[in-house]
Amino acid sequence: MHAPSPIVRRKSRQIHVGKVPVGGDAPISVQSMTNTDTLDVAATVAQIRRLEEAGADIVRVSVPDMDAAEAFGKIKREVEVPLVADIHFDYKIALRVAELGVDCLRINPGNIGREDRVRAVVSAARDNGIPIRIGVNAGSLEKDLQKKYGEPTPDALVESAMRHIDHLDRLDFQEYKVSVKASDVFMAVAAYRKLAGLIEQPLHLGITEAGGLRSGTVKSSIGLGLLLMDGIGDTIRVSLAADPVEEIKVGFDMLKSLRLRAKGINFIACPSCSRQNFDVIGTMNALEERLEDIMTPLDVSVIGCVVNGPGEAKESDIGLTGGSPANLVYIDGKPASKLRNDHLVDDLERLIRDKVREKEQAEKDMIARG
Repeated sequence: MHAPSPIVRRKSRQIHVGKVPVGGDAPISVQSMTNTDTLDVAATVAQIRRLEEAGADIVRVSVPDMDAAEAFGKIKREVEVPLVADIHFDYKIALRVAELGVDCLRINPGNIGREDRVRAVVSAARDNGIPIRIGVNAGSLEKDLQKKYGEPTPDALVESAMRHIDHLDRLDFQEYKVSVKASDVFMAVAAYRKLAGLIEQPLHLGITEAGGLRSGTVKSSIGLGLLLMDGIGDTIRVSLAADPVEEIKVGFDMLKSLRLRAKGINFIACPSCSRQNFDVIGTMNALEERLEDIMTPLDVSVIGCVVNGPGEAKESDIGLTGGSPANLVYIDGKPASKLRNDHLVDDLERLIRDKVREKEQAEKDMIARG
């Protein structure tokens, strides 16, 4: 749990999306996208704030027309998290949101139109310190590539990406990141692996249109997990047909499982069996719901019996091991107290929050001494 990740990350150029560094030695950022009507400023701001509370590093907002661009400007003034504007075809929208303080432009230079329009967007990005995200999707490949390859393939995705990259290279603009998303895990993984060897810019990972909460989480975990294990990926978005907040939760859980990012509580819990001395599943459901607000990294093990409980508890910040007549709590790997089932969740929540405050104070003291 406390050991560093054995993953060696791909070396990439670092860009900044607002205050968030992406690439280089920066932590892998987690992002999502709003699904409210952008013209409904209040609803969009409310959703972005929920994403911020869940830990989102970056949020993307669709800006399909000039009215949405004006709404985007209002939204931008109401939130702290960096915002990416998702724009297609109309270069004037990109120019307008650049004036309104956008933190990143999600465009494909190839569908912006004439060279002078691409140059205008790139100039606005350069003048305002705004990076660009090139986003290639298997469902919207250029017609000539569809004809050339017959169907979406990893090579088709990469060729499309390199076309868009060439537009920026000709204008000597290097502040960009790239995604090559597909709903097929094998296609997406192969495309990202190939692209990773061709460019130095950061890669935005995603399995597009992955599915609902359960199926999409599984598909994304397999596809992104393979790439992250290879050291590929600088920012991720888990695309789910679900509440966008779930995308952030799944993304952080994914990174925590690979020890690539520590944020919030890392729960270790048994699936429960007839040996359990308390309701493990009920306890876990209650703790996860109650402790969603905690962002301080903490390892907490919740094991229903003494078979694996003590071993896991000794490696955790706080560990609960089922026992009779009372359950044993370990703190920092050492037996600390016993808890009965009557108020188990309340007592465990209190201990966890006490430990969080202790860790936060220790970090403040260290900073003060430094």
